[in-house]
Amino acid sequence: MPLPSPGRFSGTWVVLFLAISPSIFHISSSRYLDSRFEVKRRHLREKVRDMFYHAYDNYMIYAFPHDELKPLTRTFTDSLSELGNLKLEHLPQDYNGSALTLIESLSSLIILGNHTEFERAVFWLSENLNFDVDARVNLFECNIRVLGGLVSAHILATDSTIRFVQGSYMNQLLILAKDLGQRFLPAFETPTSLPYAWINLKHGVMVNETTETSTSGCGSLILEMGALSRLTGDPRFESAALRALRRLWSMRSSLNLLGTTLDVETGEWIEYSSGIGAGVDSFYEYLYKAHILFGKEEYWRMFQSAYLGVQKYFRYGPWYHEADMRTGKATYWQLTSLQAFWPGLQVLVGDITAANSSHREFVHVWKKYGVLPERYLLDHQIVHPTEKYYPLRPELAESTFYLYQATKGL
Repeated sequence: MPLPSPGRFSGTWVVLFLAISPSIFHISSSRYLDSRFEVKRRHLREKVRDMFYHAYDNYMIYAFPHDELKPLTRTFTDSLSELGNLKLEHLPQDYNGSALTLIESLSSLIILGNHTEFERAVFWLSENLNFDVDARVNLFECNIRVLGGLVSAHILATDSTIRFVQGSYMNQLLILAKDLGQRFLPAFETPTSLPYAWINLKHGVMVNETTETSTSGCGSLILEMGALSRLTGDPRFESAALRALRRLWSMRSSLNLLGTTLDVETGEWIEYSSGIGAGVDSFYEYLYKAHILFGKEEYWRMFQSAYLGVQKYFRYGPWYHEADMRTGKATYWQLTSLQAFWPGLQVLVGDITAANSSHREFVHVWKKYGVLPERYLLDHQIVHPTEKYYPLRPELAESTFYLYQATKGL
């Protein structure tokens, strides 16, 4: 029997072939897409690597050992001590900073596989970093950036896959972290156990120090200080942070909402309006991450109640406004770029639908303006920037990473 002519039956054969062999086309297109994605992934990976070293190398050339580089003038700032100290009246003249950017870069060096530079940085810090300085610092910032940087780098340095070539690692970073943690403790010596927002590294709490602090400032210390206690066997750090957290939680309203600022001496709220942005954001983040890290059900119970309160009283569609902690009524419709951490937290909780909804709006704002404005007003779902700058915040990137990891392949 002769074969049918192609002109007459070619369409039929194509249909039959697609019907009985879809997997062949799926595999072929899948491999093509995977190949394209892999090429793009490698390109982006190298781009990130180049960006890191552009920033790191220039910091080391023009600003080290000071805290941060001012790239336009190729000068530096000792930001950790300058933060909130506009007159710098308590900084010694020979103060050279705390090598803050170097400390914050330690974990990135390991992730990028640069063990040689990591080792060099560890030994420089162990020989030169000194916290016995007459410098007034913000407890919250110093905790998350310096103490957190040292503790996480210590954990990486003691990983079995890390091999030091030039010398032996003898817990130098942990020794520095404990020294810093001990300098934090006087801040917690208040009638409420809530810590002062500011501490002098050499002299403790200064005379006439402000008693005002934020919910983030006294409720976001448990991760670093808890880890420090677990690593050193010294319970004082975790105990101080936990007492503060419990006291703060006891101050919540009947709606399970907290305000934004409070007085550490009296334990009274100063600002009753609250949300998930500046001044409160990391309180929620640390509660859940502390549950993940330490496994304490107490943290989960706190977080669950707080999360439900946020969803009930702060949420407006995909957005989250501010509300009065006592009544739950909306107060401010001003949003902040710091709120972009929330979708990432929702991913960790498993609330993917809500995370995706909020994340989509943040990305929309990013695409519209090129960055997330630091603050913006929401008027009938329309965003109006009120502060038109962006201080390179990582929250949206973190949320994007979490959401991708949770949904890829779906």
